[in-house]
Amino acid sequence: MTTPLELLVLDMAGTTVLDDGVVEQAFQRAAERTGVADRMPWAEALDHVRVTMGQSKIDVFTHLAGGDVAAAERATAAFEGAYAEIVAEQGVTEIPGAADAIQGLKDAGLTVVLTTGFAPVTRDALIDGLGWRGLIDLALSPVDAGRGRPAPDLVLAALVRTQTSSVRAVAVAGDTVSDVESGRRAGAGFVAGVLSGAHDRAALDAAGADAVLDDVTGLRDVLAERGLLRVVAAS
Repeated sequence: MTTPLELLVLDMAGTTVLDDGVVEQAFQRAAERTGVADRMPWAEALDHVRVTMGQSKIDVFTHLAGGDVAAAERATAAFEGAYAEIVAEQGVTEIPGAADAIQGLKDAGLTVVLTTGFAPVTRDALIDGLGWRGLIDLALSPVDAGRGRPAPDLVLAALVRTQTSSVRAVAVAGDTVSDVESGRRAGAGFVAGVLSGAHDRAALDAAGADAVLDDVTGLRDVLAERGLLRVVAAS
């Protein structure tokens, strides 16, 4: 029996917020300012950043720093500062159609929670820059949940905070392997990958996505087709 969805957990950068290389730029600035990646060739460090897109930034920097937690904490703070600088320089833009897609999913009866590997200060700057305070129901960072992705904590924290009845009533969507793995580990009823960000179809399929979509604007239709919405919003 199909469980109708109540909650949609959406990633931010690359899924609902246009990244356009900003995360990589911020990592590079942070690495240059702190020397956190000096233990390995830059190409190797950048490859690790790309592979681990979607994960908690402190975890990524801990790896780059060879397990030096203090260095990772300094680099994470530098990353958040660099990201804020770039957003101030370039502005922040939604994935085309993301706000309308989120509203359509809310009209279809879903609670919408944004999750991210960013610290709350960066997360909130993005939400405020987009003017999404009144659009979403909640936004969570790893510090709000326990562990970052690919652990299930962000999804489960969203479920608890919104008093969703069951993990089977949760859908998860994101652009990275970590997003998909987090949804799978949480036991979400539906997990989608999107191709608007970091990882490709093969990677998202291999991670266990129930569907891989071009972007978040296709989510409502696929959920409706699978009978997972209680209310089918008008197109």
